[in-house]
Amino acid sequence: MNAQKCILIGAGMDCGKRRRGCIMGPDAYRTAGLGRTLGELGWAVEDRGNIDGPVWVADAPTGEVHALEQCVAWTQTLAEAAETAMGEGFPIFMGGDHALSLGTVSGVAAHAARKKRPLFVLWLDAHPDINTPKTTASGNLHGTPIAYVTGQDGFEGFPALKAPTPPENVCFIGLRSVDGPERDFITRSGMTAIDMRQIDERGIAAPLAEFLKRVSSAGGMLHVSLDVDFLDPAIAPAVGTTVPGGATFREAHLVMEMLHDSDLVTSLDLVELNPFLDDRGRTASLMVDLTASLFGRRVFDRPTRSHT
Repeated sequence: MNAQKCILIGAGMDCGKRRRGCIMGPDAYRTAGLGRTLGELGWAVEDRGNIDGPVWVADAPTGEVHALEQCVAWTQTLAEAAETAMGEGFPIFMGGDHALSLGTVSGVAAHAARKKRPLFVLWLDAHPDINTPKTTASGNLHGTPIAYVTGQDGFEGFPALKAPTPPENVCFIGLRSVDGPERDFITRSGMTAIDMRQIDERGIAAPLAEFLKRVSSAGGMLHVSLDVDFLDPAIAPAVGTTVPGGATFREAHLVMEMLHDSDLVTSLDLVELNPFLDDRGRTASLMVDLTASLFGRRVFDRPTRSHT
């Protein structure tokens, strides 16, 4: 994180699933003070506003892929925006549902390839998102980004990848809802998957440190994709895909503090925030606080905040 310019890019993509509300995510992050917080940490902040994209579609019938055309359009637009922003600073993509990573990760990977550096992806999520448009049971494309960016089949009509991310460069932390085919693919492909049982047994620091060592040894760039449902819904209720048993407040902050200390992270997704489901901005504020930890805020620098 040597760059001192942070680029905020709003991507209110809300067509990767049927439940509405993530379109409001980017402005919720702004209201919660994301730009101001980064500025207080010494970063120059450029807010590029919200990307224009398809905003409303009729729900696809059950069993059919939802909003395929709209997701393809978002992917192309976000890939271009990500590749450009990577050459100009540290981009933070404020979502929006997790389908936005179809575009952000592919654009970041294209930049990394041009720099002749490997891209690694840290996926902080309850779900691995390795379905394809052909295998998804729900038809929701927010469950497909990792399959797309690693070059799997089934994405006809999507932009051709300039630089697929090798599956072995992907690390999942926080998994607790995995489909059978996804589990099989993780095992075959050599991806690193840290589920909540492993975190219960080993803690969260050790497996993360092992992954970061690999990234550093390879001279890699690291993209972090932070889904609200990585967190336990007791502390982060504003997500449409709540899965009990997620990361605690301290576990999540420790991850971000370790990422800051590693100096490896070069881009960030903040996804699946649905302000309609939040409790007085509680989840948005926590996501901003976690971002602040990634950008260098220490424990003793944190403001006292009450949600009672």
